[in-house]
Amino acid sequence: MPNVAKRKEPGEGVLRALYSFALYVLSPFTLYHLISRGFRVHEYFRRWDERYATYGSQPRRPCVWLHAVSVGEVNAAAPLVNVLLRQRPDIRWVITTITPTGSERVRALWGERVEHVYLPYDLPGSTARFLQHFQPSLGLIMETELWPNMLFGCRDLGIPVYILNARLSARSLRGYRLLRPLIGRALRTVKCVAAQSAADGRRFQKLGATAAQVQVIGNLKYDVAVPDCLDAVRAAFSAALARPRPVWLAASTHEGEEAAVIAIHRRLRARWPDLLLLWAPRHPERFARVQALAAEAGWKVGTRRGGHWPRPDDDVFVIDTLGELMAFYGCADVAFVGGSLQPIGGHNLLEPAAVGTAVVTGPHLHNFAEISRRMDEAGALRIGADAEAVGAALEALLADPGTRQAMTEAGATLIEQGQGALQRTLALVAADLPASADELAGAAVTAS
Repeated sequence: MPNVAKRKEPGEGVLRALYSFALYVLSPFTLYHLISRGFRVHEYFRRWDERYATYGSQPRRPCVWLHAVSVGEVNAAAPLVNVLLRQRPDIRWVITTITPTGSERVRALWGERVEHVYLPYDLPGSTARFLQHFQPSLGLIMETELWPNMLFGCRDLGIPVYILNARLSARSLRGYRLLRPLIGRALRTVKCVAAQSAADGRRFQKLGATAAQVQVIGNLKYDVAVPDCLDAVRAAFSAALARPRPVWLAASTHEGEEAAVIAIHRRLRARWPDLLLLWAPRHPERFARVQALAAEAGWKVGTRRGGHWPRPDDDVFVIDTLGELMAFYGCADVAFVGGSLQPIGGHNLLEPAAVGTAVVTGPHLHNFAEISRRMDEAGALRIGADAEAVGAALEALLADPGTRQAMTEAGATLIEQGQGALQRTLALVAADLPASADELAGAAVTAS
């Protein structure tokens, strides 16, 4: 493992002071952000003390800290956390997110087996209080969350930090250009950047990591676990419909994509009048709006909340719950993955492939460039240049079961070939996990 920067580099103090001063000046806007988001998602009105690292309880024993900004990163971390919870039940886990949906996903996956708090804003005082309170012995940061004061604080306290499943798009690299002198110094304090791909690794080096810090580990998303409930959900779904119907799913859609979903469903129902749309908006604050839009289009709409299933005469079924999307992928003939008709960067394309559903997406895929390229080359993905092309691809696949089957087989093969990042990640961080009781006992015997 490389030697990381344990002392301040030249110029660090000045850059940190300027950065922190700017954050303090802008800190009133954090309240505006929380209030404005709270009118849409009430959870943003709660737990403000965590956002500023003010804790009422006393510090507890040291922990392993994992940060996953939102739902996608929590899902990517899930295989790793699940294995370590089984192997090392003695470890105290603290998992931070930034979004309430990420918080809900943590609770849905692990309940009280882990502790969850929101990551505090990157103010020097807040990061210092967070580290003092939770006393992490190890920090694991998922994907691309680079907060300089937090990283410097870990360095100053001797806390090893790994950036796991690390990805950095060319667009994100350009976005860091103004802060690159500071970010580069902060990046050189981490023990390892476990990159998803060689291209990600090269971009992290351009940002400031040393070649010795970067290891290409692969993408944890390939180690996706099929939900245990998949067969049960499929059976209940089929029983609720009462008859075979064609089904497509629009997943992780954003506000600017909703009109396109309405237009595509209207187009497809002209050919298949009994076609059912399963619709899972990306953000919970859009659940009610999407339901209203579908009703305004003249369709009968059902919702999942409360454990309901589609009724036989539903035209649209809104999945207004969290944590069930992957199982519902398995109920669809073909799925469109959103965040891709706008320059958002796309969302997880492997989940529908893992449950045997053909996948269609739009052109904006910079957050999943490597995965989308590999799926496209393998014949496991259809990429539409715009909403019209996405609709045409969905129509062609609904009409061609043979092509859908070939796509799902190609996707399954690709996922199988891509797996292994989980075991490599476990091996990478093993040396910095807290010592187990047996290891401590052995060390005590050796010392005596």
